[in-house]
Amino acid sequence: MSTVAAQTKQSGAGIGIWLLLIHEVILFVCLFIVYAVYRFKNPIAFHLASEELSVGIGTLNTVFLFISSMTVTMSISAIQQKQRFRAGNLLTITLLMGFIFMVNKYFEWSGKFGHGIYPGSEKLAELGQGEILFFVFYYALLGLQALHVIIGMVLLMILLSRVFNSSLNEENLPDLENGALYWNLVVLIWIFIFPLFYLLA
Repeated sequence: MSTVAAQTKQSGAGIGIWLLLIHEVILFVCLFIVYAVYRFKNPIAFHLASEELSVGIGTLNTVFLFISSMTVTMSISAIQQKQRFRAGNLLTITLLMGFIFMVNKYFEWSGKFGHGIYPGSEKLAELGQGEILFFVFYYALLGLQALHVIIGMVLLMILLSRVFNSSLNEENLPDLENGALYWNLVVLIWIFIFPLFYLLA
């Protein structure tokens, strides 16, 4: 009976995470479409504004998130093979990549604030409407994605603690799979953000 209850609970959690992922995908798709429409209407202004961004930082962040996607997926296989220590190390690397991503984002945004380019600043108000729109989307979309990174890191820290105290194993693997799904959604969102903001200049 307890096995049936556990399976029912895991099934419910699986449905819940998929509903959440679908909701998040719809949200970002809508935001990307609105961004694309305004970019089409203001191509020169968006081009000029995007030159303020560092392709190098964006590329590094892409690499870090790709590595994190690989390691979180590998941790599932490690749990399946009952390699708890290896799974813990892989999740730790995933968290490290996420942390480095956020540090890079901090320095990137600090640079923008240092140049007076932030919501409500006088310098931003002096720019054309198209450039203002670009930075509105820049801070909104990248800020929302960064929030998802933080939420994902909290989930992964909880899963990591469960790996090390042996409460997460092959019997409740769906918990780790759901966490990995959410983290890979975070990576997927960035895959669209990176070219739209950093490469199309």
